[in-house]
Amino acid sequence: MSERDDFIIEARDVALSFGETPALRGANLAVAAGEIVAIMGPSGSGKSTLLHCLAGILTPDSGEVRFDGRRVDTMRETERSTLRRDRFGFVFQFGQLVPELTAAENVALPLLLGGARRAEALVRAGQWFGRLGLDGLQGRRSGELSGGQAQRVALARALVAEPGVLFADEPTGSLDSLTGEQVMDLLVASAREQGTTVVIVTHEPRVAACADREVVVRDGKVTSLTTERLAS
Repeated sequence: MSERDDFIIEARDVALSFGETPALRGANLAVAAGEIVAIMGPSGSGKSTLLHCLAGILTPDSGEVRFDGRRVDTMRETERSTLRRDRFGFVFQFGQLVPELTAAENVALPLLLGGARRAEALVRAGQWFGRLGLDGLQGRRSGELSGGQAQRVALARALVAEPGVLFADEPTGSLDSLTGEQVMDLLVASAREQGTTVVIVTHEPRVAACADREVVVRDGKVTSLTTERLAS
């Protein structure tokens, strides 16, 4: 893998097994700052495991993971937790909102965990509701939101702290086609506006089509890589 100054996140020969079952077998991936990359592959191929290693959620058995030039895989857990809180945003398939909190409080949560005052955090969170078509839903809890509304709240929560990288694992997997397209349009537009790098795991070609580049993971390796954009 060639060295580049503008790669914000990299996996180098990453291997990880769960017990006797290999999940990654020397995977390599480099993502440029501001790029949107879709990771595709069949079920069980290792694509979500690769995303979790890139995000510092899982530690590989061997290989390297770097963010902004720093080794993530050798960090202590407290350092990785701080990195995930301050520099990364996450959107998962089912949103994973905190049911006891209102929509506004869910969006504000990363700011509150980062030390922002409650009033300031709620003001910043509230600015996302109009942008994502959620006006009037600030006081609702997750059980009072549709699937598409809940996923847009999750997207706002992921972006409110202006992360360097947004990790999205099957972000439209639980949504119907139309709602999924709307969520992806909002995700891409918001990320572009903020200059956020996005890594999306998906098995849906229509979702991958929103990305700048697609890679394919099979049997724990990145087997297909389109680099025309990075080389241009």
